[in-house]
Amino acid sequence: MFPATFTSDLTCLFADLLRCCDSSRQSFIMKLRVRILRQTSRLDVLGEDPSVAELTEQIRDQLLSGHGLGPETDFSLSLNGSELLSDSAQTLSSCGIVSGDLICVLLPQSAQPVTTATTTATTNMTASSSANQNQNQQTDSNTSNQPSFSPAAPLDPEDPDPIDAGHVTSVWEPMLCCEAEEGGAPLSLELLHQSAGSTCPSDTLMVAAHLLMMETGFIPQVSPVQVSTQMPAGWRSPGGVFRLQYLHPLCGGAVVSLVAVSLGPVLSINTTLKVTENVETPRKLCLEPSSYVTNEWAGGSAAAAFRDLRKLSRVFKDQLVYPLIAAARDGKTCL
Repeated sequence: MFPATFTSDLTCLFADLLRCCDSSRQSFIMKLRVRILRQTSRLDVLGEDPSVAELTEQIRDQLLSGHGLGPETDFSLSLNGSELLSDSAQTLSSCGIVSGDLICVLLPQSAQPVTTATTTATTNMTASSSANQNQNQQTDSNTSNQPSFSPAAPLDPEDPDPIDAGHVTSVWEPMLCCEAEEGGAPLSLELLHQSAGSTCPSDTLMVAAHLLMMETGFIPQVSPVQVSTQMPAGWRSPGGVFRLQYLHPLCGGAVVSLVAVSLGPVLSINTTLKVTENVETPRKLCLEPSSYVTNEWAGGSAAAAFRDLRKLSRVFKDQLVYPLIAAARDGKTCL
């Protein structure tokens, strides 16, 4: 027999090991959004560093049937609808994919949902039945005063999907800031906004700037588990100074630094691309937070805190981000 204290210590040790295993398993879950036929679903991708092929198979097994597509359907994948994921052997991290990203399923012209034919047949049968019913009602109109019944109204697009059995949740929402209508915001911006704890409009604007950097392929130098849901540690300093660092697949191992300073009503944003001993600052952008942040920035949703996200996305990317990527691709700073 072992002493009681030894048994108690051993039990605590096993409990700690189980908690560590569970924590490790949780950290290897990448949460992605998958768009199929203009509907978006949530997908948890398991594994320490899953590949494009593994993502493809998980989409085939878990999501296709919920959108009326058979498991034999041929399709390809793209990141945010713009970058084709053609190499199935590549890992998601090597493609610049992080939690919160949008994966678009690209279907060939010949691929039609399985439910299309069924829906068409059902519609024809309903129409035929309705016509026969109307004819019978006209024939019996002199002997019966019972009211006729019209076919059931189609489901509203915002109603819960009847195919959804609790495993796949389909929602309609803007995926990128450039798609957001006035009064709307992407889920990724909502998550960052809620976690940021903004103390002023410049803080709020920097949250959007951080998301726009990630939308264009920049990868924050933080834990991949928190990259899409939380602002990086140390992003905000006293005195209205903000510092963020990123990597980008097109810049090799270069570190891209973004430094912003709040100057009264203006937020001055500077980007620096550092490669070994060479440092260049190709771009500077000044934004007025009042143009893009409402008076409701201190609380509530991101949809209420931001305005004109489409314009912000266009100005930020065209004047700051795309020139930075172009400089890297031309080899001006990444050589």
